[in-house]
Order: sequence, then structure tokens, then C-alpha cells
Amino acid sequence: MVALYCAGIAVLVIVGFLFGRSRAAIAERSEPLHSRPPYHGAYVSICVLLPMLLLLAIGLPIADHLVTSQALHAFDPAVINDDLKRGAALRDIVALAQGRLPGEPSIALRRAADVYVSTHSWTYNLILATGLVFGLLGASFGLRSLSTRFRARNRVERVVKWVLLAAALVAVLTTIGIVFSVLFETVRFFERVSPFEFLFGLQWSPQIAMRADQAGSSGAFGIVPLVVGTLLITTIAMLIAGPIGLFAAIYMAEYASPRFRSFAKPLLEILAGVPTVVLGFFAALTLAPLIREVGESVGLNVASESALAAGIVMGMMIIPFVSSLSDDVINAVPQSLRDGSYAMGSTKSETIKKVILPAAFSGIVSAMMLAISRAVGETMIVVMAAGLAGNLTFNPLQAVTTFTVQIKTILVGDQEFDSAKTLAAFALGFVLFFFTLTLNVIAMQIVKRYREQYD
Repeated sequence: MVALYCAGIAVLVIVGFLFGRSRAAIAERSEPLHSRPPYHGAYVSICVLLPMLLLLAIGLPIADHLVTSQALHAFDPAVINDDLKRGAALRDIVALAQGRLPGEPSIALRRAADVYVSTHSWTYNLILATGLVFGLLGASFGLRSLSTRFRARNRVERVVKWVLLAAALVAVLTTIGIVFSVLFETVRFFERVSPFEFLFGLQWSPQIAMRADQAGSSGAFGIVPLVVGTLLITTIAMLIAGPIGLFAAIYMAEYASPRFRSFAKPLLEILAGVPTVVLGFFAALTLAPLIREVGESVGLNVASESALAAGIVMGMMIIPFVSSLSDDVINAVPQSLRDGSYAMGSTKSETIKKVILPAAFSGIVSAMMLAISRAVGETMIVVMAAGLAGNLTFNPLQAVTTFTVQIKTILVGDQEFDSAKTLAAFALGFVLFFFTLTLNVIAMQIVKRYREQYD
């Protein structure tokens, strides 16, 4: 039904635009228009679109609530009042209505499915018919409003402004919603575990016994091993990606010929599109055994999963982030600065070191910070190459783990969101959010301080 409704919206919007534009074009023959004919057509389209979208946004939730409530009335009140039983019954009703429920359904379930189908049919047909009526009324209103003096451009631009404002608010409200959703669960976690223990504890072992007679760990939620592991792998990755990415950007921008650049830069950026699970396979099956063999040949004790393997492959992954952004920043430096440096007798390398890189410094720092944020948030490579052990070590040849890996590990499978173990994932996410936010603030301050503007 929704697809049919959207198709109706599209047809009426197009027809309204054509009618509005043609009417304005006819009126323009006798008297000059305030706004061009396309603005008149766009105004009629808006008059059609807004009421139909408003009806869809209000009608769908109401229809869904009505359909589910009517269908559930076929069951006992005990089922309706229990959240878990109600959800399971609703899933069975939908599956039976769509013909996907195996086995022989009960009489109550069959009756509920019949009610679901009939109620779903007439409510959604009612929404469709009402929406078409609203669309036609909107088109009629828009066409009646048109005249040679009608300020259609002003009305359309005002609507566009509100649409852009709504888009901006969606981004802001989404961020706020994410923060508060994580914050509430973090507060619940800190009701069970001390914040001091969480932030400064030296042991991470979130496994806890669910019953008194069950074997299991008592639970240790110190995140210092995770902080060390995250920083260790990120540092190794940036030691790989930072110099290689920056040098590649300098070569592409200053030394490479246009022909070489035309195929080398896209080829380099393909690396950013390689799935991280593929890079994880490469790290686990190729690089990690190679590091272990080399280490054992010189008498070093290398774990089968190590921070070094994960960091190297992660550095390979983020090279395009550094090189592409740095290349764009270097190319944005005005050519007049280069010409002035050459006029003073500087060589190309001296111009790059003394003029171009200082001028592009703020942009290069932003590229590095973005690469660090990308490395901090990576999961699959660390899972497959560095392991899951929360070891407190600075040795890159040992297995470590990171924030994102532990969040993934804790939330795998069906979870009861009422234990310290599960709630710890939200606390980790909250700390990780502030870590990346701090990086962004630092990057903004550096850009603000060292930014250079040129005419």
C-alpha cells in the first residue's frame, strides 16, 4: 500500500507541476508574471505533496495501532498484558497472514489473522483514498491561487528553506538521540559498577555468573586494558598510514604527471572500498603467521594474534583517507605561493617543505584526525587479527583488544538488557563517543589556529 500511495503522490505531483506551469505560461502572454512559470508549477506540486505526506505520517501509525490492537483482541487478556507474549503473538499473526507460518495454527491465531487481514485492508485503503482526495484538493487550491501577481517564487523558496532546516534538525536530533540513548543505559550500568572501577580498573573480564550455583567469573570491568589496546593498534596504524599517505599525497600533487595521476589516484582510493572483513582475512591468514615466523626466527615470542598484525593492516586500510584528503588540501594551496617561492630561487623540495606544507598544515591535521577516528572505530580487523583478550600490555607482539571489539562481543546473540555485562557495552560506547569527540575538538582547534586564508 505504501508503494502504491507513493506512486500516487508522484503522479499527482508531476501532473500538478505541469498544470501549474502551463497555466502560468498562458497567463504570461497577456501580462508579465511576478515569478517564472516553473515556480508556479512547483507551488502546485507543493500544495499536492504536503497534505499527502502529512496524512501518510499521521495515518500509518494510527492504522498500525488499530490493526494490531484489533487482531490481538482474539487472544486472552493474559497474552495482551504480557509484553513478551504479545510480541510473539503479533509475529505469529503477521506470519500467518502472509502465509509464512509453519504448522497448524490454533483457532485463536487463525481468527486473529483473519481480523488482521480485514482490518489491514480497509484501513490502508481508507488512507489511500483519503490521500488521493487530499492531493486533488491541494492541486485545486494551488491552481486557484495562481495569478500574474502571485508571488510563487517567494512561497516555494520559503518551503525550501523549511525543508533544509528540517534536514539540519534531523541530523542534530539524531545525534542527540544517540547520545541520550547511550547515556541512559550507561547510568544504569554505573548503578551496578563503580565509575572509578570502570575508568581506572586494570582488569577487563565482563563474564559474570547468572546464578549462585553457576560457574563463572565474578566480573571485572576496568577499561584500562581496552584503552591501551585501542591506542596501541591505532598508533601502529597511524605510523603506517600517516607517512605513506602524506608522501603519496605530496607526490600526486607536486611530482606526478597528469597521466599518471589520472589512474594512480583512483587506484589508490580503491583500497578504501575493500571490505574490512577481507582485510581481516588477509591479516589473520597471511600477515599474522608471517610476523610470527619472522619473530620466532630471531628468538621473539609472538602470539598467533597480535596488535602488530592488526595495526599494519588497519594502516593499509586508512592510507586512502590520509592521501586523498591531504592531496585535496595541497592542491588547494594557491599557485601564486609556489610561483613566489620559485621566483626567490627555492627548489621544488624547499617550496614543498617551507611553503606548501605549512600552508596546508591545518587540512593535513584534519585528515590525520579523521584517519585516527576511523582506526578507533574499526572492529573486524581487530577481531580477526588481534583477538579478544583484554591484556594490559604495550607489547605489539601480544594479543590485545579494543572498545569496538568488546562492544561487538558483548552484544552478540540474544541479550537480556538488565545485567552489568550487557550494560557495559553502552558504557564503552559512551566513553568511545567522548574519545572521538575529543579528537574532533582538538582537530577543530588546530584548524582554527593554523588556518591560512588567501585571496
